Order: sequence, then C-alpha cells, then structure tokens
Amino acid sequence: MKKRKADDLIPEQHTGSESNTEAEVLFSTEQDAQQFFEVACQRLVNVNEWHQLAGTGSTEFILCDSQGHELARTAQQGDYLKIDIPGPGTATGDGYDWVQIEAIERIESPEEEALVIRVRPASNPHNSKEDTAHFFTEEATSSFMVRRQGLKVKAEVHGRNEKPNTKAEAIVDKARNAAVATGAITAFSKLQWTKLVNGLVKLDP
Repeated sequence: MKKRKADDLIPEQHTGSESNTEAEVLFSTEQDAQQFFEVACQRLVNVNEWHQLAGTGSTEFILCDSQGHELARTAQQGDYLKIDIPGPGTATGDGYDWVQIEAIERIESPEEEALVIRVRPASNPHNSKEDTAHFFTEEATSSFMVRRQGLKVKAEVHGRNEKPNTKAEAIVDKARNAAVATGAITAFSKLQWTKLVNGLVKLDP
C-alpha cells in the first residue's frame, strides 16, 4: 500500500479560491530540527494560544466542545473553534465565525514527518440553527500543518474551495459574509495566516 504524504492530507481544489501560506526555519542538525518540530506540534494543537503566537491584531481562535463551551486543553477531532476576527461577527454565530475540526492526523516517514489539523465551516453549536456560521461555505477547508523535512521545519496554512457564504439565513450575515470573504480571499487571510505560520516556527519563546 502506498504511504501517504503530508500533501495528501490537504483536500483537492474544486471550486472557489485557494490560498497557501508558509514559513520555515532551517537547523544545522537533524536532531535540532526534530526537537523543534515537536515544539511546533505542541503549538499547533494548543489552539487557544494561536492568538498570542500571531501577535497584535490577529484573529483569536477559541477551542470549544460540541455545545460551544470553551475548553482549556489541546485540540481534538470533533472540537469546534470559535473565531473572533477583527470587525463585525455573524448574527448566526453570536458574533463569531465557527469551524469544526474534522481531522487531526500525523504522518511519519523517512522523508518527512507532519501534523495536520483540518477544519471546515460549521453551524453555531449554541443554537439549533443549521446555517453555516462562517463567511465561507461548508465546502471550504483550512488545513493547518507543521512538518519537518530533513533540517527544515515548516508551518503552513492551506485554504481550499473558498467561496463566500451568501446563503446565510440572516440578511445582515449575507452582506457581511460577502464583504469579509472577498477581503479574506486576498489581503485579509494572507496577513492573518502569515502571522500565524511565523508564530508557529518562531525560535524565540
């Protein structure tokens, strides 16, 4: 059976827009790279700390359970992320955008090792509405990854199938999502993800 590679964990692009953001750091020995890769993995699963890693003005991600209650632990498959982006949030999402973690996978091979968290827009777990409480439709995914290839450790964010969620039930959300998603596909998301990937592989504590 063919071994899966880290890139196999990123969904294929079919519709809408895609985005790719990366940052890397190079080490002098493989042992140092391996040790730092584990540090980066811990940063990746510690979602509640992403805001601090990314710095001032960045999006805040808050880990929640299936009822929307905030969690003080590392991420697990099935958890929700409550996202507080700068600017107005959705009415459907009680002021936030919501995604659910659909997969957390780790790959180890002689060529590379990687940890990936993949999320997808979701409804607000606080209420019974099934509307997607996010500026993208539920077809979109974001894959957050750290990987080591030899002496190199990389942090990556890959967005796939990104389309504005203009089918929201609330009229105010339709307008907001169209405006935010249009910006997010270009400058907004690039800035946010650049801050995050740089924070994930930052050498300073």
